Amino acid sequence: MPLKPDILKEMILQAFPDAEIEIIDTVGDNNHYEAKIISSKFKGMNMIAQHRLVYDALNSHLKSGELHAISLKTKAKE
Repeated sequence: MPLKPDILKEMILQAFPDAEIEIIDTVGDNNHYEAKIISSKFKGMNMIAQHRLVYDALNSHLKSGELHAISLKTKAKE
């Protein structure tokens, strides 16, 4: 079963409570997303480390196939 954008956003917020998040359904199928995330948790991290944190938070949904594809744009909060 595909993951709805509001549920995906809530899952990311649980891992990054201070985050500013924008979720875009890139294909319109609730299965391919782009997520823009700005969080203070990313401070001092390079992009790869930031993305690993997000993937760790979404890992079970990616493994189950509930979330098929997500493209990330991350940034540390100033």
